[in-house]
Amino acid sequence: MSELGVAIVGYGLAGSVFHAPLIAAEPRMRVASVVTSSPERAARAAAEHPGARVVPTPDDLFADAADIDLVVVATPNRTHAPLACRALSVGLPVVVDKPFAVTAADAANVVAAAEAAGLPLSVFQNRRWDSDFLTLRALIAEGALGAVRRFESRFERWRPATKGTWREAGTVAEGAGILFDLGSHLVDQALVLFGPVVDVHAEIDARRPGIAADDDAYLALTHADGTYSHLWMSAVAPQLGPRLHVQGSLAGYTVSGLDPQEDALRAGRRPGDGTPWGTVAPEHWGLVGEGADQRPREPVPGDYPAFYAGMAAALLDGAPVPVDPRDAVTTLEILERARAVASGRHAAR
Repeated sequence: MSELGVAIVGYGLAGSVFHAPLIAAEPRMRVASVVTSSPERAARAAAEHPGARVVPTPDDLFADAADIDLVVVATPNRTHAPLACRALSVGLPVVVDKPFAVTAADAANVVAAAEAAGLPLSVFQNRRWDSDFLTLRALIAEGALGAVRRFESRFERWRPATKGTWREAGTVAEGAGILFDLGSHLVDQALVLFGPVVDVHAEIDARRPGIAADDDAYLALTHADGTYSHLWMSAVAPQLGPRLHVQGSLAGYTVSGLDPQEDALRAGRRPGDGTPWGTVAPEHWGLVGEGADQRPREPVPGDYPAFYAGMAAALLDGAPVPVDPRDAVTTLEILERARAVASGRHAAR
């Protein structure tokens, strides 16, 4: 087998902007099927991926999946675990968009199902391939910062009016809210960098009127190695803080602004289109140093295509999956601890 047929279940923002272009850019993969109940999205999928079979329901996909080698679940959060288990039950490897599931228990059940079936399973934690994150990993590996003592990381937006999407209008039980949406990335990155967490503090709120789930959150994690991770995620930040602000025993690293890959994908750019991918303009480079000695650091280019290159290697070459799904279970456990802490804080007011 030289080319893997991939089915994308869900063709909203995640399926059409993040997954489909990266799959299409991977030489050993093709978009073979798309599942969407929206006629408008179905037409767009057919136009963007000629030759792909477009069907309205997962039942239609699983009834005839002979040309499918991988299922990507990019549907609303509450359906992630059931659809992943459904695909595994018919013998198909799975990639699940983040958050992996709505509860850690559901996520652990999916992992157990994949292990019992002997099938590859991974979670799309694409922010592991952000330019700023890759650059920070390189700085830590080089010893340029010394021992990292405090890691500050933010995904903040200014959206004082809600858009009415399910991510805002839905409930926490449905997987809505900013803690699931952006917290899944921030906690995952902190765990990759600094390992297990021994203590969690959290402040989680719904600031805008008319929403059921959280839109503003702060988590403080204490890692077993002594590092503190301070994580902000907000839709109601009128002034944005730095994306990363890292304090080490020898130097610090500060970078503002977001990795350019999401904007590039939203704008219709594609990896391999003949222009450099994931590069950051010099005016947005982060600064490394101490005191008055602050030096621009040329960042490592962002590399979202690495995720599906890794999945192709896992399926065709026997390599490990690019993101261990057990990492995503741990992330959900921390998010659940954070909710419990924040609920206790509210109850004590």
